Amino acid sequence: VQVVESGGGLVQAGGSLRLSCTASGLQFGFGGYAIAWFRQTPGKEREGVAFINSGGSDTYYTDSVKGRFTISRDNAEKKVFMSMDSLAPEDSSMYFCAVGFLGGAWKDTGLYRYWGKGTQVTVSS
Repeated sequence: VQVVESGGGLVQAGGSLRLSCTASGLQFGFGGYAIAWFRQTPGKEREGVAFINSGGSDTYYTDSVKGRFTISRDNAEKKVFMSMDSLAPEDSSMYFCAVGFLGGAWKDTGLYRYWGKGTQVTVSS
């Protein structure tokens, strides 16, 4: 299984970015898996940011990004997106896509089978 994130970059505070995640080699096909975005800065634990179920009907967000980030997916294109608006310097982090949710608390990093290598988001003040 290969998970690949893209779309990170450098943006000014108040700006926007759109991250993408794609996964290949999944046993049940891309549309059979819930997917989440996590982020991690050096010295801190990896934090769950957003989650979307396999069909795209249910989404969850960590409190700090509610109203600013939107997770969505296009199973035909085998992609999950996260639109990030009103970005702030505290959103600067490496963002990871996680696939293969095993059930339970979606923010638990131990409940995902597959991870990408991340894409860096840097927000300047």
